[in-house]
Amino acid sequence: MGHVIQIDEETLLGEIQRRLLNEFPSVSPRVVDILIRAEHARFEGSPIRDFIPLFVEKRARRDLRARPN
Repeated sequence: MGHVIQIDEETLLGEIQRRLLNEFPSVSPRVVDILIRAEHARFEGSPIRDFIPLFVEKRARRDLRARPN
């Protein structure tokens, strides 16, 4: 069952990446991916996974907004 959850989470992370790339077109896909992966890693080992993609997206968006243009 945990494997299914991981696949769903990975799918959601991909959707988050697409949204952030659309919102921040001047940022490279690699940078967005690194931010998303770093934020996602913060929640490694968290037993409740339901809201992790939401938290990842909010934190990554915050970090991207704080970047100098």
